[in-house]
This record gives sequence, C-alpha cells and structure tokens, in this order.
Amino acid sequence: MPDVLEEVKAVIVDVMKIDGENITLDTRFVKGAKKESANDVEVDSMDQFFLIDGFCDKFGIEISDEEAQKINTVNDVVQFVNTHKK
Repeated sequence: MPDVLEEVKAVIVDVMKIDGENITLDTRFVKGAKKESANDVEVDSMDQFFLIDGFCDKFGIEISDEEAQKINTVNDVVQFVNTHKK
C-alpha cells in the first residue's frame, strides 16, 4: 500500500500543482465546499476529471463516472487501485 499511496500522491501533486507534504490517506477531495483541514484538496469538476484520468493512466485501470463519484479521499483511490490494478 505505501507504494500505491506514493504514486497516488504523485498524481495529485502533478495535476493539482500543490505540495504533497500534507497528503495522507485521510486527505479528502473537497468539491464545492471549503476545506476543513490543511490535508483537504479543493477540486472542481475539471480537477476531478484530470485526477481520475491521471490515476487511470498511472495504474492502467479504468474508473467509470459512477465509480469516480464514490472517490472522496486518497484512501478511496488507494483501495480502488489495489482492487483493480492488473
């Protein structure tokens, strides 16, 4: 799991152009709401699209729109990758 976490963090840092120092498994993707924690990452619909696309490219997986709507935290991404990675 740590390797997947580091790769997920790398995608987030690349797409969002942020410092990944505060990204943990508990980091939330906050859509249309204010951050409640320094670990939260504010995303809009385009950010979400590019993040999902980045995860798909990085891990060679497919994430449907329906599945993408269920991804709310970094842990959600890590778990999804671990169960769908080939």
